[in-house]
Amino acid sequence: MPENIHKNLAEGRWFELTLAEQLGNVGSEVGRARKWEEKGKQEMKEKALDRAFDLMNLTITDGRWNTARKELCRVREVLADTFYGDREYHDTPENLERYFYQYALMARK
Repeated sequence: MPENIHKNLAEGRWFELTLAEQLGNVGSEVGRARKWEEKGKQEMKEKALDRAFDLMNLTITDGRWNTARKELCRVREVLADTFYGDREYHDTPENLERYFYQYALMARK
């Protein structure tokens, strides 16, 4: 696995967040990627996606979510397919942003 972009989070802070908080943060990066894509800013979109995948990988490796690991890996797969694949899952960046937004809302409650 490549070195973490979010080094301070990887060293422990990430693993103190709830699953909703973690996925809400992934969603923030997905939203940034979508907005940069709309503006035609490919390099900025790629950086946001790098951060999103880094956070998603940290979430997948969080031992607290072992029973949900399969589902978390599927979310990562859909994310990759949506931005880099053939859209096998027929998803859109907008739909993914809405999906993750629900976790951000849950984290705030």
